[in-house]
Amino acid sequence: MEDNLLIGLAGLAALIALIAIRMPIAYSMVLVGGVGIAVLSGPAILLSQLKTLAYGQFSIYDLSVVPMFVLMGYVATRAGLSRDLFRAANAWLGWMRGGVAMSAIAACAGFGAVCGSSLATASTMGQVALPELRRYRYGPSLATGTLAAGGVLGILIPPSVVLVIYAIIVEANIVTMFIAAFVPGLIAVVLFLLTIAIYVRVVPNAGPPGDAVRRQELWDATINVLPVVVIFGLVIGGIYFGFFNPTPAAAVGVFLVTVYGIARGVVKLADMRYALLETAKTSGMIYLILLGAELLKIFMSRGGVPQAAAEMMVQSGLSPYAILVILLVALILLGCLMDSLSMILLAIPFFWPVIAELDFGLGPEETKVWFGILALIVVELGLITPPVGMNVFVINALARDVPMSATFRGVLPFFGAELIRVALLVAFPAITLFLPRLLS
Repeated sequence: MEDNLLIGLAGLAALIALIAIRMPIAYSMVLVGGVGIAVLSGPAILLSQLKTLAYGQFSIYDLSVVPMFVLMGYVATRAGLSRDLFRAANAWLGWMRGGVAMSAIAACAGFGAVCGSSLATASTMGQVALPELRRYRYGPSLATGTLAAGGVLGILIPPSVVLVIYAIIVEANIVTMFIAAFVPGLIAVVLFLLTIAIYVRVVPNAGPPGDAVRRQELWDATINVLPVVVIFGLVIGGIYFGFFNPTPAAAVGVFLVTVYGIARGVVKLADMRYALLETAKTSGMIYLILLGAELLKIFMSRGGVPQAAAEMMVQSGLSPYAILVILLVALILLGCLMDSLSMILLAIPFFWPVIAELDFGLGPEETKVWFGILALIVVELGLITPPVGMNVFVINALARDVPMSATFRGVLPFFGAELIRVALLVAFPAITLFLPRLLS
């Protein structure tokens, strides 16, 4: 048994080394998991696993929601929903000091509710909002920092692909996870808006007020964004109130976004071809990572690594909340090195057995939901944490004249706001569990 554990730990070290030399995470997990199973159980067992594992993984009905939500995000991008959201938010908020930056945050939240991807939200909203922030001479740190931080809202505000994957890993209810994410997502938006309001009072020249719009312009901008609100309401509202499951809801979302784009004349055949091809590429990447994660999970389970980690933590004498904080900090550090989906797939099979052994005064299902929301929030933090904050790199590619260091300085206030949110949700689990309890 000790020999198996040593092999498992060696495999984990090898995986970290492969990731460090920039081997794609999917290939790293497939390689380490496959070789590890062959070493521990023999090549025949590995071949037997491979014969049925891919089909067993990919035929899970809940996974069919992933390509649908991905497709909805790509079609929404081509349909110009991001521009409509920003114009509406800017019409309402832009006249205030820091208002254009606040509008970008509000638009990121709205687009994240349709898209579900942090990187896509950051990239799309960066292209829309950055020219306006430059036009009003916003400070480079605040402008780029706001967009990088706003992008993280896409990962938590439903629908979220990463949230679906987490639910599948720990066998939680996807609908319950979506419901639980709603209030923490709103708290993030409020804290980000407050962060900007405080920032521009401390550094007045960083966020000058925009132009006040006439009532007719305000009305037109609001009318233009109503289809987005309706689509979000039908998709997420339909899930929340039990009219349909996540997969049919995603299909409805794709249909509505496509019809909206075609009706406006902005979605052409070439746009649909692009969206379908990108969805196929992204979904293929996600599914390959899922296969690698399953191979790695089998290897680590046979090596006894998750069990040993859980036993070590439980017997450490630390309180459950101290262990939880340690795991959350570890997730933040992992987020500096890899994307959010890879991190969830790599870390949760190790961390969840530890959490499941601890007593937080919650039932097993509520613990899954609460920890899942916390995990996703600290995954968000990893996207804006140096040295490899993925959202910062995305925004820096759009604003090449702004030094990377300036963008990282710009996200620091938002990083602090996120730490406040994590502290609130750790101290008061009822914030996360309020809606699931209410609607159960």
